[in-house]
Amino acid sequence: MTEHNPVRILADHGTANRIVSDMSRRGFFSLVGVVGGTALLAACTPGGGPGGKTTPRASGGKLEGSLSMYSWGDYDAPEVLSAFTKELGPKLTVDSFGSNEELIAKLVAAKGTGGYDIIVPTGAFIPQMVQNNLLMKLNKDLIPNLSHMDPAFLGRSWDKGNDYSICKAWGTTGFVYDTTKISRELKTWADFLDCAQKEASGKTSVLDDPAEITGMYYWSHGIDWNTTDTADIDKCEDFIVTKLAPHIAAFDSYPGSGAIPQSAHALIQVWNGDARQGILASDKPDKWQWVLGAPTTELWMDNWAISSTAPHPEAAHAFINFVLTPENQIKNVDYIGYHTGAKDIEATAKSEGLEMLDLVFFTQAQLATMKDGEVNSAQERTVDIYNKAKAAAGA
Repeated sequence: MTEHNPVRILADHGTANRIVSDMSRRGFFSLVGVVGGTALLAACTPGGGPGGKTTPRASGGKLEGSLSMYSWGDYDAPEVLSAFTKELGPKLTVDSFGSNEELIAKLVAAKGTGGYDIIVPTGAFIPQMVQNNLLMKLNKDLIPNLSHMDPAFLGRSWDKGNDYSICKAWGTTGFVYDTTKISRELKTWADFLDCAQKEASGKTSVLDDPAEITGMYYWSHGIDWNTTDTADIDKCEDFIVTKLAPHIAAFDSYPGSGAIPQSAHALIQVWNGDARQGILASDKPDKWQWVLGAPTTELWMDNWAISSTAPHPEAAHAFINFVLTPENQIKNVDYIGYHTGAKDIEATAKSEGLEMLDLVFFTQAQLATMKDGEVNSAQERTVDIYNKAKAAAGA
């Protein structure tokens, strides 16, 4: 994956680790194809973790004295983390990873010898992690604050019963355009792709991510972006490589840190939180128009989970329950700039005066257009199309 210079994302508190992590998280399709994450999982024996079948190992007993978390960099409000230790006791240590593959590799390497407690995988990886006994089944009796979560962000396709995971944060994909350079109104992915080949030719930036690049074609043509149909994929490749790529000026997963505030491009595919950061940082924010990808786009979600080898399961359950309180949820929204899936948190954010909330919160109608991604047999083709597109664009 592409390296990125240290820059701050959305929230004023964000750091370089958060940005590099975001790219790897939403880029899991490319990483699976290139690094071989699915092969790594396949090498594990299903249900072959410590003790065989995973069952809850926390019963509500005394909390252990320490707790370890392995997560995406700078992904929690420091005041929430320190409050957990101050109020409940366990000393918390946090390490960060840069991709789901790195997370999985560390868990596999542990081989039941202990290690991390809290982990934060992306949704599409959870079924394989469960199958290979990498996650502990949650004892939801110990997480009563689950009641503060919005049902819309529970029961996702990868874990319909939330038996192994609970939403930590989620986001989506759209684009921004410079209204001083593009005079017509753009509303859909079809508009984006058409404009990129016309007035924004040579001034268009797309996300440096295989799934996002191919996704634009599928979303604009009413095709399931998780398709494995060869005919669909062939048509996608022809369009992306021969028609779109020659007009692309940059493959940039974090335009909010540079391209948007610097007005480097006129048309930019971008994740919602990064779009917000870039617009807020721009000296002329009003010239930028944000558009949620239509008629469909993606929904990525990171999740609280507990490692099947967690040495501190009581403290792990207590921590998840702690961060799900309304007061801690709004602190994290303010810090990371993404929706945490908490119930009524939009009203709270409005009352506290957070800016540009239309890029953080979405209507039910908008949510209905967002589709989950999945890890499937089309990954190799997806990465191949991405590589060919970059070559055709001269990147």
